[in-house]
Amino acid sequence: MNVVLVVNADLGPLHRVSVQHAIRMLCRRVAEIHEAEPDRLIGAFPLPRVVRLVRYVVTRWRFSSGPAWSRAGVLVRDGRCCAYCGGPASTVDHLLPRSRGGRNTWLNTVAACGPCNNRKADRTPGEAGMRLRRTPAAPTWAALVH
Repeated sequence: MNVVLVVNADLGPLHRVSVQHAIRMLCRRVAEIHEAEPDRLIGAFPLPRVVRLVRYVVTRWRFSSGPAWSRAGVLVRDGRCCAYCGGPASTVDHLLPRSRGGRNTWLNTVAACGPCNNRKADRTPGEAGMRLRRTPAAPTWAALVH
């Protein structure tokens, strides 16, 4: 296991970090081991599964309108499946092309494979004669984590 869950002082989940980062947090005394692997040590520390922050960190941003747009987030939201053909997606396509004023927003972008993205070019899906398999929507934090 090379990922450690970081929980807030109130035991609310925050994010995941590498084992190396978790050990650095323990050395700096900003976190304590909450759950560890039995009988496995890294130096003087048991191998952590979960670390708890010593001080509470305010996370109001998590309860805002939702996560900020990102290419990686679009690929995760769409399950790395092309919105046009259903094949494996490797890029992000803008429904209203950026050349026409399309923005990087959750509702204007979908995951796409290279051939479909090139076929659509700088047209809208309707102009290119391509149908979307699903309508894009803004994800929640929980949807992007799972």
